[in-house]
Amino acid sequence: MIVDSTKTPRAMGYRFPAEWEKHTATWLSYPHNENSWPDRIQSIFPAYNQFIKELSFGEMVNINVLDEIMHQKVQKQLIELGVDMNKVNFYLHPTNDAWCRDHGPAFLINPKADIPKIIVDWEYNAWGNKYPYDLDNKIPKLIANQLKIPYISPGIVMEGGSVDFNGKGTLITSKVCLLNENRNPSLNQSQIESYLFEYYGIEQVIWMNDGIDGDDTNGHIDDTVRFVNEDTVITVMESDKNDANYKPLKENYNELKKVRLLNGKQLNIIELPMPEPMFIDDQRVPCSYANFYIANNSVIVPIFHCKSDDQALDIIAECFHDRTVIGLDSSDIIWGLGSFHCLSQQEPSV
Repeated sequence: MIVDSTKTPRAMGYRFPAEWEKHTATWLSYPHNENSWPDRIQSIFPAYNQFIKELSFGEMVNINVLDEIMHQKVQKQLIELGVDMNKVNFYLHPTNDAWCRDHGPAFLINPKADIPKIIVDWEYNAWGNKYPYDLDNKIPKLIANQLKIPYISPGIVMEGGSVDFNGKGTLITSKVCLLNENRNPSLNQSQIESYLFEYYGIEQVIWMNDGIDGDDTNGHIDDTVRFVNEDTVITVMESDKNDANYKPLKENYNELKKVRLLNGKQLNIIELPMPEPMFIDDQRVPCSYANFYIANNSVIVPIFHCKSDDQALDIIAECFHDRTVIGLDSSDIIWGLGSFHCLSQQEPSV
């Protein structure tokens, strides 16, 4: 079912909630693409399945799988891990890859509307036609039809990892990603902002400049700056002046200091360390503690077996007194060039 396209979601009173607002479920697309984890895909499943288990303690976990064979295989693994299978749903929705943050549905809510929840079906082109994406691009419509939720299709490329929200009308993103010519080359910054306003139901866009080294998404914001409440962000910082990330992350911090929110307040800025640089097969991978996922009961943080893990967990725990902060090994998952936030997409409650 398609939403009346004569009005935008913003005009109809819909908004994209902050991640810490209550979820009905978390959506995942179970990993299967060996090209994303060359020679290592088997090593990611223990941490990935533990991710599912942690999510299931506080909400439903909805998992896209290729076929019935994969469904049965994954279900067996989760049962062996002790996952409550009453908290897990499987959907036969084939995907090219596992990065549900980017190809999954963007759920918007309006509790006062006759239809309180809709899906925005952005186009997805695998971060600028870098990889196959024909199946991934169908996922929002498949889920909308499965849940009998209306959807609206803006017709431009947008990825969930490129944006973060405070739930009070403000969105943060990065120029290096959203203004990249490999996404929407016919649109300028002002035109892209207009789409963000109208299809996410927001009123303010904060633009960062760059992302981190090793990130094949052209600088997704969920590796650098994240809202932790309506007027506070965590931003990652690199202490080594010789590291490729030092300058761009320092520039992001300086830009954040200039920001004033819609209510006139200055942002509260909390610094988060970067992990030690990690290389796999001579390729730098985009390790970042900012790629955490805020679930109903917990905050699941990627850790990398390095000395700054505990410091990062302590900093994030101070931001979420109402949730348990869980460090989960991402040292194999990160070979796919993403982590737990990249792998997940929340479905908000109304």
